[in-house]
This record gives sequence, C-alpha cells and structure tokens, in this order.
Amino acid sequence: LEAAIDLFAKNLTYHEQAFGPDNPNTLASRSNLAGTYKSAGKLDQAIELFERILVDRERILGADHPDTLTSRSNLAGAYQEAGRIDEAIPLFEQNLTDCERILGSDHPGTLTAQNNLADAYKSAGRLNEAIDLLEQNLSDRLRVLGPDHPDTLTARNNLADAYRSAGRLDEAIDLYEQSL
Repeated sequence: LEAAIDLFAKNLTYHEQAFGPDNPNTLASRSNLAGTYKSAGKLDQAIELFERILVDRERILGADHPDTLTSRSNLAGAYQEAGRIDEAIPLFEQNLTDCERILGSDHPGTLTAQNNLADAYKSAGRLNEAIDLLEQNLSDRLRVLGPDHPDTLTARNNLADAYRSAGRLDEAIDLYEQSL
C-alpha cells in the first residue's frame, strides 16, 4: 500500500500541474489517493482528502452529480471506519435521499446507498432502523436483481446478521440457510 500511495500521490501531482486542481480527472486522482489512504488505515489523511473532494465536487459538478454522490458516500464510509458514526449517518441519510431522487429507487447506486445507511445504523446500535432498511433492501434487490444475484445474496446475509444482533435468531438462521 505504501508503494501505491506514492504512485497515487505522484499521479495527483501530475494531474494538478497538467490540468489544474478543479479538473474532474484531478478530482478522481485525489479520490484514488484518499481511498488508498483509507485502505492503509491512514484515516485522518483519507478523511482530509475526502472532505476536500466532496466540497470541490459539489462546487464544480453540483450536488446532484453521480461523482458527488460517490464522494459523499466515500466520506461517510471513512467517518464510519474512524468511529465518527455521528458524522457518517447524516451523510449516508442525505446520500440515500439524493440517490432515490436522482437515480431512482431501483438503481444499483441507490440500493448500495440503502445498504450503507443500514450498516451505519447497525454500527450505531440503531438495530430497528437498520433492520427496517435491510428488509427493504433485500426486497428491492430480490425484485430488481433476482434471488441468485450476488448482491441479493449479500443483502440476505446482511439482514441475517442484523437479526442475529437483535436476538432474532430463528429469523437469522432461516436467512443464513437460504444464503447457504
């Protein structure tokens, strides 16, 4: 990862010099570096870049651009991983609302936003909200993707995990068996 960080940092420097700081390719390069920092566990550096990227993409591309939605989700995920769940949840909530409005309720990005918010709720101990959202997510994925799609299988397993966390073991076991 250190070698990747060095390469992504050099790539970002090149993009900033060649295209300027506001070019979409520069923003993508900055996002790649931030994601690599996150993968390496360098969450402070990742969060700093993700925050800057979100501000820049909102200013340059607008709040409704798909890259802006991705940036908001990336920042929320980094906050969650850093234990800053109170900052992550509002971003995940905004992202789901915006994805539903912009992409539609059946879009894969919206289904992912739904799952991400549910995971954040679960991390915050808000199991009832997580379960409600995960039940909806599984229902939506079954309808849109079908029962055998890998994302549907993951959604089923995520709901089973939430049921298990809530002590609803019979329901969890049933879903785990279906997944298996």
